[in-house]
Amino acid sequence: MPDNNKIIEVKNLSKQFKELKAVDDLNLNVYAGDVFGFLGPNGAGKSTTIRMLLTLISPTKGEIKIFGKSLKESRIEILRKIGAIVEKPDFYGFLSAYKNLEILGKLSGIESPKKRIMEVLGLVGLEKRFKSKVKTFSHGMKQRLGIAQALIHDPELIILDEPTTGLDPQGMKEIRDLIIHLSKDQKKTIFLSSHILYEVEMVADRMIIINKGSTQVEGDVQGLLNKNNLKVTFEVDDTTKVRSLLSNTRWLEKFDSETKSRVIFSLKNTEIADLNKYLVDNNIPVSAVIPTRSLEEYFLQITEKSI
Repeated sequence: MPDNNKIIEVKNLSKQFKELKAVDDLNLNVYAGDVFGFLGPNGAGKSTTIRMLLTLISPTKGEIKIFGKSLKESRIEILRKIGAIVEKPDFYGFLSAYKNLEILGKLSGIESPKKRIMEVLGLVGLEKRFKSKVKTFSHGMKQRLGIAQALIHDPELIILDEPTTGLDPQGMKEIRDLIIHLSKDQKKTIFLSSHILYEVEMVADRMIIINKGSTQVEGDVQGLLNKNNLKVTFEVDDTTKVRSLLSNTRWLEKFDSETKSRVIFSLKNTEIADLNKYLVDNNIPVSAVIPTRSLEEYFLQITEKSI
């Protein structure tokens, strides 16, 4: 992609806290329209990186460009076009959800805050509680309100740090749908830090995995997941017959394990259809083909290598 498509460009970024190097020579690129997954185990340097992107702390060394401009030199101009939720959002508990957003809207210079406030409350599913005091909200509802707060000034870049924390499965799905809507329909660029790997796999186009403050892998989500072998389960009637059929073929070395009605292979994405056809052509009915490579498995594989 050309450089003018880069929304975030981080080069050789490091942060040292006395004896601890929280971020170590980190490089990453986020392009316009990305839902960019920012992954890593606890203590990997994710929150420290986000705080540097938002100028809450300063780097020890390195360069950050956002919207093609130096964050150090154009801080105010850049931050006006960013919406963010970092960890636990804070509000005035004795005020309503509407009033909290109205205060922020005025601070953000929004000319007609009422319409925008109700619009963002609707996006996060809180429009029916707009008069309720925030102190009556559950943790999950406060998390939703935090996302509404990040959206109030219609930012171009949205940085979300663990946005589904405290949400039930339905709430997580709604936030996932919201992220997809913001990306696909409103053309927002989203930087999503999360430890819920399944959620990232569902919404992210590109991702980076960091560990010990440095990059382990970066690229297209599906491309990275399909690059290596998948564990693929074939449901069949007779596993013994399958083993016998494959005994003198190249597929035997791909064999992983079996149960009473399932045979599991380690295959590249491009080999799944070939093996399925081979089994069916040799009179072995296949009732299901289940690839089990997941982002979680890939994440563990990458981070364990760097320990």
